[in-house]
This record gives sequence, structure tokens and C-alpha cells, in this order.
Amino acid sequence: MISRREFLATTGAAVAATSVSGAAMSAPTAGAAGGEKSAKLFLPEDDLKPATFDRLPLEWHKQRADKLRAKLTEDGYEGILLRDRWNIIYFTGLWHTTTERMVNVFLPVKGEPVWFNAALDRDLVKSWWYSDGEMYFDWYHAEGAFPNEGKVQMGAKVDLFAWMLKALKKRGYADRKLAADTELAPSAQKKVVNVLGKEMASEEEACMNMRIRKTPEELALTRRSYNYFNQMHAFARDMLLQHGTDLTDFDIASAATKYGTDLIMADIKRDGAPHTAVGIEIDLGCRTGRSTAYPHPNQFQHNRVARGQAIQIEGGVNIAGCGGELYRAMFIHPLTDQMKKIWTVSRDCCLMQKEESIAGVTCSTVAYKIHKYQVKSGVAPYIYHRPAHGQGWEGHQPPYLALGDTTMLEPGMNFSVEPGLYDPEHGIGSNFSDAFVVQPEGPSRQMSRLPWSEDWCLVKL
Repeated sequence: MISRREFLATTGAAVAATSVSGAAMSAPTAGAAGGEKSAKLFLPEDDLKPATFDRLPLEWHKQRADKLRAKLTEDGYEGILLRDRWNIIYFTGLWHTTTERMVNVFLPVKGEPVWFNAALDRDLVKSWWYSDGEMYFDWYHAEGAFPNEGKVQMGAKVDLFAWMLKALKKRGYADRKLAADTELAPSAQKKVVNVLGKEMASEEEACMNMRIRKTPEELALTRRSYNYFNQMHAFARDMLLQHGTDLTDFDIASAATKYGTDLIMADIKRDGAPHTAVGIEIDLGCRTGRSTAYPHPNQFQHNRVARGQAIQIEGGVNIAGCGGELYRAMFIHPLTDQMKKIWTVSRDCCLMQKEESIAGVTCSTVAYKIHKYQVKSGVAPYIYHRPAHGQGWEGHQPPYLALGDTTMLEPGMNFSVEPGLYDPEHGIGSNFSDAFVVQPEGPSRQMSRLPWSEDWCLVKL
């Protein structure tokens, strides 16, 4: 196994060489330090340029809110209560953490948002898009207790949902036609009727329909995330080629994640204050051996790299929520016929998904064609799941390339790429992933520049 001194020397030198600002925002044709060899295999650039901004600006979020307002007006509503974290972030731009504490926003069709939040978020909320709101101290909130204002007292536990409804009533929204971004439970609807006089309908589908169709700005930021991600994969692959069986999968994952984190954060403008460096997730994982034979293994990955085994380099990278998954299923020589078959059919299904995911066909049609090809190829026992899920800021998102999803594909829809195959008996699996975005015409656009080739994936140590 590689020594700690060698490990730190290798990764430290590579990280130090990548701290030039802006390096990853351009196309990754030259490769990254520590990943030069693998970077030579990257696919050519296409015409989608990476974003130069670190997050979608407030003006973008306000435009999305206005589009939602227009839909509400068309449906006869006077406002919507946003309760889902991702809807709040999408339509207001406020990146925040969710716990048991309630964070809700009421978005009227005319006027500014009304915020309802705990005291711990007061600086985040009031330094963003804020002109009106109500604050409680914490969960559970005691009537009249605000230690931050010097009011330390025990009291009756406040029903914060009813408290919020009363605040809307105070603002003149009783007996108005309102909606929520989720379908409210019967107990919640009862409180709505008791306080406001009318039930809140659900506009959940309208909110999701907006979020699943990615705007040009989202796609540009996604491309930027994938440009960094390409380099992380090149680094991990070069590390594997250089150190081989001296490594564990944990070594590769931790070094590549450190490398990618330093690479990305060198380009992110921030001063430690709120609203910069938001929505960033950087995680490159690796698993080798038998765990690749299961879609969602439940054990910690700390296994030695070995010849004649499967190895999967995987993970997700997001900047301000934009990005997604990037996996490459790999096998280390010597290869068995079963390895070659599993890998080849899985890879060919990925390419099939790209060609078949065309605007105007249904998700179920794409799934049907891929599954039929898998069965025809004799790998039916190794099929464990649908070919793909929609990708959004929250990760998995509708629609799904699944036999039961008849959603029509439309431009801007973004999907993972996972027609994986798994063989527990032989301890091998092959699951790719990437991002394919449906285009107005022709096949989907691939967001990474990683190849699907034998040169990249079938390696000799």
C-alpha cells in the first residue's frame, strides 16, 4: 500500500499546481496537474460555454418568481406559500439549511415575499431579498420568548403553522384564493380553513415543471461544474495508473476530492459572508471489488485495488446547485468474458440513451428501448433499476426514464445516465453516469467531456 508520505507528496504537489484562478472555467483540453495523461482522452469541446459566475444572480431568481406569479395569476390565485426547501431556493435565491425549524415564504402575485423563519436565520434572510416577514425564536417557540431581545421566559408552545397563517390574515389574505407548493395534509388544511377561511390548493406540479426545464444560465453553470469534474476524474484515473495496487479505493476518493475542492475553491469568490460560495458540493467517490456488484452498497469503502476487479470512480459536483453526477465504470485487466459483456452492454446503453432522448418522445419509450436491448443482449438477470432519473438541484428529480413515466421529453430536461448492470455472483458491476440534456433537435447534449471508451475504462496496471 502507498505510504502516507508518498500519498501526501503526490496529492500536495498536484493541488499546489492547480491554484491558478479560472483554470477550470475554460475547456479542460490541456488537463489538470496530476491528470495530464488521462486528460488527453477527453472528448472535444462543444458549443456550450461554461459560466463565469459563481451563482445564479438574484435577478435570475426574481425572474423565475415572476414566471411563477404569472402562472398563479392565470390559475386565479393571489399568492403561493413556499414550504419546500428547493422551491424556496429556486424562486427566491436564498440558500439555507433545513432542520426541524420551519422556513416558509409567502410569494404574492403582487408585492414582495413575506418570510417566516427562526432567529438563527435572521441575518441570512434580512441580508437577501427581504422587505417583510415574521420571526420566531426557535423550535419549539415559547409565546413571547426572545432571548436575543432579552426576553427569557417559559411559555406555551406556539403552533408555528397557525402563527404563520395568522400573519397572512393580518396582511389581508383571509378568504383569498391561495396555493401552496405542496399538497397540505388534512390537519394543515383544517388550520388553513380555521384561520383564512379557504383551503390552499396545490401548485406543486407548476413549481416542479419550471424547475425540470433548465435555463441557459443553469446549463452554463452546470457545464462549469462538469469541467472541474472532468479534471477530478482525470486526476483519479492517473493516480490509479501510477500507484495501482498500492492504493485503496478510499485513497483515490479522498485524494481526488481534496484535489477537486482546492481546484474549485481557488476560483470561487468569497469573503466568508453569506450568499457567496453557496450550493457547493464536491464529492468524488471510489469503490472496488465486490461492492461494485450492488447498486447501493451499504458498507464503508476501504478496499485494496486489485487486478482482475471492477472499480468505479463516481460522485457529484455542484456549484450553486448546478452540476450533477459523473461515474465511469472501469475494469482492471486481466478481463473475463463476463466483465467484457457486462461493461460493453452497459456502455452501449449509455450511448443509446443519448441518441434516443429526443424532444417529443416519452420517458417510458426511452426506457423501453434500453431495457429491450439489455434483455436481447442476454443480461436480464443483471438489471436492477431504470436507466436514469431527472437531475436537479436536489439530486434526483422528475421525470424519470422509467417504464411507468409517460412524461414527454422537452428541451432543457436533464437526466443522469445509469443503465447499470450488476452481477453479485461474480462480484462485478458496471454503472456509468453523466448528464444528458434534451435539445430542441437531435440527440441529447453530454455535459461532461469524459469518454465512454475502452481506452478510458479498461485499464492495465
